[in-house]
Amino acid sequence: MTVHFVGAGPGAADLLTLRGRDIIAAAPVCLYAGSLVPEAVLAHCPAGAHIVNTAPMDLDAIMTEIEAAHAQGKDVARLHSGDLSVWSAMGEQIRRLKALEIPYTVTPGVPSFAAAAASLGQELTLPGLSQSVVLTRTQGRASAMPDGETLAGFGATGATLALHLSIGNLARVVSELTPHYGADCPVAVVFRATWPDERIIRATLATIEAQMDASVTRTAIIFAGPSVSGEGFDNSRLYAADYDRRYRPQTAESPWSEWKHGDD
Repeated sequence: MTVHFVGAGPGAADLLTLRGRDIIAAAPVCLYAGSLVPEAVLAHCPAGAHIVNTAPMDLDAIMTEIEAAHAQGKDVARLHSGDLSVWSAMGEQIRRLKALEIPYTVTPGVPSFAAAAASLGQELTLPGLSQSVVLTRTQGRASAMPDGETLAGFGATGATLALHLSIGNLARVVSELTPHYGADCPVAVVFRATWPDERIIRATLATIEAQMDASVTRTAIIFAGPSVSGEGFDNSRLYAADYDRRYRPQTAESPWSEWKHGDD
């Protein structure tokens, strides 16, 4: 018996890896975070699967379900939204599994920040503007922030910031970032990226608060930084004519040349 942690993606049911789909299809037990994992993903569960929505459950109750499956020798597909490497609460479950000597695997998913950037239709690392993306959050009810991880500290780097779980602290985000980025710094809020009710709000640090409405209270990512505008950046050297292409020799015949010219 194995517990398979699966990143179920940001919202759209088809943003699921093939490996994740196959794990779900083979597992007789499925525990899913129902507040963020779309029910359409559960269509991959096998007939007769034991399916449990863990949204209202605490850690002890979740572990009780896993231990019951372990006693019966049944694999568990444990679904969390987005990717499991950040803010998934997987770590505390794995700690319990290790203590119980229950094996587990981890299958990554499409992270919410990447899905939100795709919804914006742009790259977050633009030459001459930003070459770093900081994934962070502000302090909330679930977890405190370490003393060294502050918005001011991250803002001082000039990097593109992707702020999760922070829409309720928007006023604080604006006040702490404005001294570092300036009031005219571009900002984008992506609400429920890839869900049917997705919304995108573009503004600046000076105007974003006025453009928000009361319906955007959670499940939103705030992007801030010069690259968020998608404008005013340099071309990279990657496709420059004089760039030394170590793995793409300029003198080599294109593999498409025969296809292009045919029998000419």
